[in-house]
Amino acid sequence: MHEAKTRLSELVARARQGEGFIIAKAGKPLVRVTAIDAPEPGQQKRIGFLARHDAVPEHFNRLGEDEIAEMFGKSI
Repeated sequence: MHEAKTRLSELVARARQGEGFIIAKAGKPLVRVTAIDAPEPGQQKRIGFLARHDAVPEHFNRLGEDEIAEMFGKSI
């Protein structure tokens, strides 16, 4: 708690940038600090390689199967 008091300005700036943190006293967590406009944990956007695509292609599970079979000397 003492460290949070001495570094409050820095911690608030980090929270405004999206970094949440927990303040503890005697090793016990007391409060979670996040920016007011931060999304709720279940509502956070997930970013991934398919983020801009509507669906996974039908042939996704077969991508590269010929190359894999060739590497292991098997024919499909």
